[in-house]
Amino acid sequence: MKKIAVCVSGGGTNLQAILNRIADGTIGGVKVSLVVSNNKKAYALERAKQAGIPAVCVSRREYGSREEFEAALVGAIDQAEVDFVVLAGFLVIIPEEMIRRYRNRILNIHPSLIPSFCGTGYYGLKVHEAVLARGAKVTGATVHIVDEGTDTGPIILQKAVEVHQDDTPEVLQRRVMEEAEWKILPEAIHLFANDQLEIRDGRVYQTEEKAEKEAIC
Repeated sequence: MKKIAVCVSGGGTNLQAILNRIADGTIGGVKVSLVVSNNKKAYALERAKQAGIPAVCVSRREYGSREEFEAALVGAIDQAEVDFVVLAGFLVIIPEEMIRRYRNRILNIHPSLIPSFCGTGYYGLKVHEAVLARGAKVTGATVHIVDEGTDTGPIILQKAVEVHQDDTPEVLQRRVMEEAEWKILPEAIHLFANDQLEIRDGRVYQTEEKAEKEAIC
């Protein structure tokens, strides 16, 4: 059984999707051992409480320097002794020390089809505003490994979502969550936790074991 920490800044809809898929068996071999937020008002903390999961708020405002905040964040995750970390709407620049300690063991969900609409400044509703401003017909979501860049790590899974002519950023955001994020993030976690992914040469591959199971089905 792999233990994971889920880091969230807001409402925690992706966290809830993970918990739901663990409960119904879609995600196997995983236990959420810790929920971390940088926002004490994040509803994700309440979701964790309701599910009986340890949760902690590590807020930048509570520390005198960026270095102290980063040390506290890494320390909280280290203390939980998790196998890997999932960023599920975590609006924090991940400390380099955390990336080093959990190299190739941090997953992130981004609400676009990387490499489009990603990188510095593209987060949350801003992504969907940019998609509509550009007139894109298709958007989606991406699960990727976190490295030292911004949305530059190896891609695990992607799913496309149609953009409608009358979409607002809020409507599009909800569709991307429902049709893409809540599906591919649990799937990626399952693959990762069950050793069905291999990272080599800067790319992610599903293992032969996974391919054989699909062929049998």
